Amino acid sequence: MPLISAVNLGKSYGPEDIFSGISLSIPHRARIGMVGANGVGKTTLLRILVGLEEASSGTIHRARNLRIGYLPQEVVAEQGEPTEAAPDAPSSPHPNKPNESTLWFECLAVFRDLLAQQAELARLEQAMSDPQQASGAIEAYGRLQNRFDHLGGYTYELRIRQTLTGLGFTPNDYHRPLSQLSGGQRTRGYLARLLLSQPDLLLLDEPTNHLDIQAIEWLEAYLRDWEGAALIVSHDRYFLDQVVNTIWEMTPALELYRGNYSAFLQQRAERYQRRLEEYQAQQEFVGKEEDYIRRNLAGQNTRQAQGRRTRLEHMLEEVRLAPPKQPRRLHLRLEPAGRSGDLVLRTYGLSIGYADEGRPLFTVPDLILRRGECAAILGPNGAGKTTFLKTILEQVPPLEGEVVLGASLRVGYFAQAHELLHPSWTLMDEIAAQAPRMLPAEARNYLAKFLFTGDDVFKTVEVLSGGERGRLALACLALQGANLLLLDEPTNQLDLPSQEVLQSILADFGGTILLVSHDRYLIDALATQIWEVLPEERQLRVFDGSYSEYKASRQAEADLATASTGDNSRAVETLARAEPQPVPIPERRASLSKHELRRRQLRLEALEVEVTALERQLASVTRQLESPSVDPARLYKLSQDYADLHHQLEEKIQEWEQASEETLQNTSE
Repeated sequence: MPLISAVNLGKSYGPEDIFSGISLSIPHRARIGMVGANGVGKTTLLRILVGLEEASSGTIHRARNLRIGYLPQEVVAEQGEPTEAAPDAPSSPHPNKPNESTLWFECLAVFRDLLAQQAELARLEQAMSDPQQASGAIEAYGRLQNRFDHLGGYTYELRIRQTLTGLGFTPNDYHRPLSQLSGGQRTRGYLARLLLSQPDLLLLDEPTNHLDIQAIEWLEAYLRDWEGAALIVSHDRYFLDQVVNTIWEMTPALELYRGNYSAFLQQRAERYQRRLEEYQAQQEFVGKEEDYIRRNLAGQNTRQAQGRRTRLEHMLEEVRLAPPKQPRRLHLRLEPAGRSGDLVLRTYGLSIGYADEGRPLFTVPDLILRRGECAAILGPNGAGKTTFLKTILEQVPPLEGEVVLGASLRVGYFAQAHELLHPSWTLMDEIAAQAPRMLPAEARNYLAKFLFTGDDVFKTVEVLSGGERGRLALACLALQGANLLLLDEPTNQLDLPSQEVLQSILADFGGTILLVSHDRYLIDALATQIWEVLPEERQLRVFDGSYSEYKASRQAEADLATASTGDNSRAVETLARAEPQPVPIPERRASLSKHELRRRQLRLEALEVEVTALERQLASVTRQLESPSVDPARLYKLSQDYADLHHQLEEKIQEWEQASEETLQNTSE
């Protein structure tokens, strides 16, 4: 039985229909990603499923005692308590003093039953010291302690710390009042509370909006291993690739695709092509039939023509095919007005930060960015990535060193918060500022390419949604003719069709790109260098290669670090399995010196480290082979690497087994 099923759902606001005729089913352990253009009704559908809104038509059936956890896009706090909550989410532990509630207490409230049991165990411990109550208290204590242990009573604080740390909080954040948290921090805290409550079904609306890459990767791993079901609305294509195995596309009808996001792209293209061919075949058939009927209706074949007309009318009444539609898309062109010099950017002894803070956010090795390259700047929120871009733009002076820009550069800047837009200006005003000679009719046609039509062009910037401001900022950027683009989170709040168009345009861009983004799908498609900000070391580290190569390198570094610590757990387990009984000692075997025994033992330990490192490298290559974004040339190289590593691993295991057997035999003597 599914957790939730719905038949012919519809939603209207007055005379406006948002969607209609939607039927769906969410089974146990589902991993569903829901995608679609902004404004198509995805959030409304989630709110209907969770029970926060009523459908205008249709029916919903929820499994008995179903516990749903719902994460809205933005958690709006009213005196420290979210206004939108999952049906079974706990309330604040301080209902009379909500402003005193902290992040830790909000997460602790999930374990209210365990806290009550913990208090009862403490009371029973006191009772056991009283001879008159000891007998009954000991028996009750034993029963309660078993239940407390089974429900995770001794690990719930560890789970809270792991979840908060995974979502990007530090111990200093744990006891901050909710009123002091930003909107993004409140949303992350609310997500932590939902995950800790372990509902049967998670409904997540853009869960990665306020997470950096490290936190997103943690959430991906959590959701992959989670036992419940999840329906996730997300514009993060890489996240969908890693987490979901089904895609629902809302158009506003609901279409189902099997597989992750990359599989969905291929299936959608194939489905569109098939429907187009079916429509064209029907149109061709109808045209031929109508031509026959027209030529023969008044001639000798009148009866045949009348029969064909009747059959054609019946067919069209039953199965008249409509031409397949594709979503409205941006029509964006980024064309440099001129070619820059080969050397675009260079730094010397650069330190990034603000003079009044006393120390740099990070120091930068001497960098070189050449024409045609794309450098992606990675790092956690607050690490100073935007400040780095502003230093390059000379909006923030460097603490030390200098940035040298190349010859013949025209720089275009896309600001994350769209602060280059003017809140009181209309869309027409913004375009006129970038292209003063453009006629009003031309400006309206130009804005239509960015999905602004009709009276939309006379709206002021301050009333636009985040996605609309992003599209307007791209429209202004495209008019600048820049050959060096500094892009700060350009895909934030863009819907998936717009992200796909932007990625395609940037891939064909003839200039140079410096990209700050959490969009790993975009980074993987564009980046030729990775510049990673390491806030703890206060340094920027440069990796020359793609994002996939960077991830593989980072995994190899982790493998090497693990191997260097002498982690021999695998060898110990294998050794234990291989030795269920004492190994027989061959007769007339000469005993070895202590020096030789020690040499062989060291060799065995070295082999154990090599085997562990090879296993991790093989696992890393396997993960890359499974990635749908790997190009054919890279796929061929990875296949060769896989074969080589597999061969090396087999040889090392065989060598290790032989060495371990010899060592066991000699130590037994």
